[in-house]
Order: sequence, then structure tokens, then C-alpha cells
Amino acid sequence: MGLQCGIIGLAGVGKTTIFNCLSSSRAQTVSGGGKSNLGMISVPDERLHKIDALVKSARVVPTTVEIVDIPGLAKGSSTGSRFLSDIRNTDALIHVLRCFDDPTVPHPEGSIDPVRDIEIVELELIARDLESVEKKIARLEKVAKSGDKDAKKGIDVLSIYKHHLEDFKPARSAFVKEEDRQYIDDIFLLSAKPVMYVCNVDDQAAVSGNEYSKKVIELFKGTTTEVLIIAGKLESEIAELDDPEDRQVFLADVGLEEPGVNKLIRSAYRMLNLQTFFTAGPKEVRAWTIRAGATAPQAAGVIHSDLERGFIRAEVIKYQDFITLGSEHACREAGKFYVEGKNYIVQDGDILHIRFNV
Repeated sequence: MGLQCGIIGLAGVGKTTIFNCLSSSRAQTVSGGGKSNLGMISVPDERLHKIDALVKSARVVPTTVEIVDIPGLAKGSSTGSRFLSDIRNTDALIHVLRCFDDPTVPHPEGSIDPVRDIEIVELELIARDLESVEKKIARLEKVAKSGDKDAKKGIDVLSIYKHHLEDFKPARSAFVKEEDRQYIDDIFLLSAKPVMYVCNVDDQAAVSGNEYSKKVIELFKGTTTEVLIIAGKLESEIAELDDPEDRQVFLADVGLEEPGVNKLIRSAYRMLNLQTFFTAGPKEVRAWTIRAGATAPQAAGVIHSDLERGFIRAEVIKYQDFITLGSEHACREAGKFYVEGKNYIVQDGDILHIRFNV
């Protein structure tokens, strides 16, 4: 689907370490003038393996999301940097915060303060967004002189964003009707993108966090903003283990049930407003990505364009019904096998078989 999550943050916060854990890459740290690292991450989903346990297919294929490790930001140096241009191309942001002490890795601001770091990055994005909004208002004002009503409406909406940004508030929190957000679609506001925060802590704080991460959690208390705690250095050591059993032993030793990056991947997936549907057969059990609200033909198109073009119907089994009853035949017998048309909205976890003709 070409959806992309960007990992951002100040220099030296451990972005690339976490990127390497997510993508199983061995990327080099990127600084302000460097090139972004690009990787694909598999979305962990235990449902995939539970379906396969019943189907016994030849292979299991998870769904993926693209992730980009964007060069670290230095305060006041954003203008013209790769940092902002690469953020513009992403659909959501993972903001990594330094929540660990390490005298061998000096912080660019001289001390560890994740709340301050959030403000630094946010202000850089807001400053660039304000420029973009003001330029578009100027363009629309020229058009509005001819009496163009849509241009006048655009100016009104953009003025809301302008005042909001001038108050040092990100575009994502501006009080604008959903249908009016079309007026910023072409300027790709950086601070309008959904964001989650990752507190990169030391090994000892992997389970419950530390005083630094508590400040971040307190900052977003009462909001829907997601904050995760991940021990990046520890996770990178786990990721280097090839044997799954060795990984599990390592996790148990530090008190974790699963790698923190698994939670991060799932959270990023939700933040992108994505859902998963499955196809299952003797050749493969596979997870597919769709945007929430996608119709059956749109889901078919994710598999192959011919399936969308020649869509006839979708045969649907709910995941829980399949697991409970154990087979397609049993679902048919129990009345849990559904035939849906072009207007069906695919639900997360649906197992689909597409009938088509081209």
C-alpha cells in the first residue's frame, strides 16, 4: 500500500538502534546531513499462525509496513535538511526520546530531558508548517480576488491553522472539521501527522520505565497519545539471536513476555488506521493490509488488480468462528460462512476468498 512510518528524534536518542530491531537491518546511524534508512517490517500477528495450525499450508506470510529512519534533528538546523523533506513523505511518526543516561554519548542539549526534546522537535515542525500555511494563504488570496468561493473558504480554514500554529500548537490538534482538512492535503503539514512516542530506556528500566519515561507519560496523561517504553540496546541484543527459543529465554530473564518492538509495530499499524484480513489455503496462509473502512473489492485489489476489476463476490469467514469451529466445512454447516457483495466493509480478521471473472 506504500504506507510509511517515520522514526524521528534528536541526534543520539537511539533511533537507528530501534530501527534495526524493527527491520532486522544493520543500518548505520544517520545524522542531520545523512541519508534516511528504509526498511520493511513484518507485523506480528498470532492469528496468522493459529489459522495455519488448522489449514497446514506450505508457508505463512505476514503483512508488512514500510519504515524509515530519518536523520536526527539538531535544534534550529531543520531548514533545508533531509529531516523535514523525509518526514513530509511519511504517513505517521514514531518519535524516539532519550530516556537513558550514558556519559559516552553526549546529549546535544547537554542534559537528559525528554519533555524538552519533544518541544524542540515539535517547534521545528510547527515553524515549517507555518511557512507552508502562509504561502498557501497568499496563493489563495490572489484567486479569491476573482470571487472564487472555494478559495475564500480555503483561506478561512487555513487561517484557523495559522492561528493555531502561531500559538505553538501542532496542526493535528487544530479544531477543523474533517471535510475541511482537504485544504491542507496538498501542503503535507508535518505536525498534522499522527505521532506516538517511544521512551528509549536503559536495560534496568525495560519493564517498568524510569523517572525520565514517567515524565513523558505524565505529559500525555488524559490524552489518546500513545507512549511506549522500549530498551533499545537490550532489544537489539535480542534481535541478534537467531534461535526463537534463545530469544524467549532472554526475554524471560529480563521480565518481558515479548519484544517491546512487537508492541511498537502493532501500535504503528493502528496509528496508520490499518487492518488485517487473511487468505488461507494449502499453498499459503497470508495476512494482507487494508485501510479501515475498505470494501471487499478494494481488499481484493490489494491481492491483485484483476481481482478488484473482475470482482463478483467475497466469501467471508470470521476469524473467531474459524478458530472455534476448526474448518471451512464446519463454518458452512454452522451458518457461519457468508457471501458478501461489492458494498461489504471488510472487518479486521476476516478470512476472505474472492470470486472474480476477467
